Amino acid sequence: MIVVNRFRVPLPRGEEFRAQLQAAYEVLAAQRGFASGRIGRNVDDPELWLLHTEWRDVGSYRRALSTYDAKLTAVPTLSLAVDEPSAYEPVVPGAVLNDPQARSIG
Repeated sequence: MIVVNRFRVPLPRGEEFRAQLQAAYEVLAAQRGFASGRIGRNVDDPELWLLHTEWRDVGSYRRALSTYDAKLTAVPTLSLAVDEPSAYEPVVPGAVLNDPQARSIG
């Protein structure tokens, strides 16, 4: 599962937000089921930030968000994200997309 969170942050708050986003990333990266991730900032619009993470499955991501450390550190930062869908499924040749199976199984 791929999660893309975008954030609109005024330039004067950029460095403060960078530290918050790094802390959120580190908490998420320490959770079971975390596969990879990175932080980015848009090259044409420096007020636009990105947190990209990949997870073993939807359940891993949901469980990660429910941990104490995530609720304390990551969730407050993630709540600042642009209000848009953020969860994506990998698209690989031959895969059935949007399979209606239970998404929390993992």
